[in-house]
Amino acid sequence: MFSRRDFLSRAALVALAPTVPGFLARSVRAATPRREGRVLIVVQLGGGNDGLNTVVPFKDEGYLKNRKVLRLPENRLLKIDDKTAFHPALDDAMKLFQSKRLAIVQGVGYPNPSRSHDVSMAVWQTARTDTEEHKGNGWLGRALDADASPLLFVGTTELPAALRGRRSSGSVLSRLEEFHLVGDAAAVRTMASPLTPNPSPPKGREGRQEDDLLAFVQRSFLDAFTTCDRLAEVARARDSGANYPSTGLANRLQLIARLLKTDFAARVFYTAQDGYDTHAAQLPTHANLLRELGGALRAFLDDLAASHLAERVAVLVFSEFGRQVRENAGAGTDHGTAAPVFLAGSRVQNGLVGTAPNLLDLVGNAPKMTMDFRRVYATVLEEWLGLPSKDALGGTYERLPLFGK
Repeated sequence: MFSRRDFLSRAALVALAPTVPGFLARSVRAATPRREGRVLIVVQLGGGNDGLNTVVPFKDEGYLKNRKVLRLPENRLLKIDDKTAFHPALDDAMKLFQSKRLAIVQGVGYPNPSRSHDVSMAVWQTARTDTEEHKGNGWLGRALDADASPLLFVGTTELPAALRGRRSSGSVLSRLEEFHLVGDAAAVRTMASPLTPNPSPPKGREGRQEDDLLAFVQRSFLDAFTTCDRLAEVARARDSGANYPSTGLANRLQLIARLLKTDFAARVFYTAQDGYDTHAAQLPTHANLLRELGGALRAFLDDLAASHLAERVAVLVFSEFGRQVRENAGAGTDHGTAAPVFLAGSRVQNGLVGTAPNLLDLVGNAPKMTMDFRRVYATVLEEWLGLPSKDALGGTYERLPLFGK
């Protein structure tokens, strides 16, 4: 007979390696699947993406004047209209655009921009321009605090500030296979099952404390065991017909797709692609990064469409800043300011949004912003996730036509 005293004495002998994130456990406990709910995927381009060679203003006099080595030949560009085009490596992004699944918001930035990676990224992640507020909660964490919704970062670094909240719960996951239970499976199952009452329980406060501890430990084991079982099932499952490139970003988005298919309850998934700090020899590095980005996005959205999940998902792609207009002596670009933001998905309002910066009207060799990033955030929160944006963003911002009906 396995009593609660036996349980408490043996509980410390069975280890969880590594500890299952609380978000994943809670999502398994959720009473109502959220398969019909909308989901936001955020892709952070770390390092400062050269927006001018991503969405190329190939007719702009300032671009032609300042880009000699890095100017992309017009005959290789993937033209959006008669003055704007994608980088040649973004052929998959062009296919998304042609299938009406890609919005491009031009000239996105914030007032009095910083060209420090850390400061600018903190601005984007907290939606606060005051550095005194950068150690606080993030824009997504604040927005989801009302219903304590879970948020998941898929990657190998620490939780991004954007996902920090007072009540909302952010967790980090790098690969499904890392979550497993160590120890005797039969013992773990026993610990997670109903227990035989102790025939001589302690009385008074000591008894209540033991009961509380017993309930906590048992619930923890049950959550962990159920979650690990669920994750193992997801890890074993094969993606029928899913075809992803063999790249880091594609692998992370594929993991997110697999979690979406199993009804994990997160409303926000967040991941990153680093390497965009192209101070030297930019052309080959930038082309490879953009090819990885476009290929991963298209594979992800095609996978969701085949799984009848595409209507639920929107993908937001941003970088902390763009690059300067004039190339440097090392065939690269230095830190700039405004740059384009992408929003992808079957429900987005396809096309160019906003006004491209005038590249003959610069500040410190960088474009002036024509769109405050908080307008993009406000639109995503209000129009896509159905959440109020004022507290999350620290003010009210006019929304943009980013989503179709």
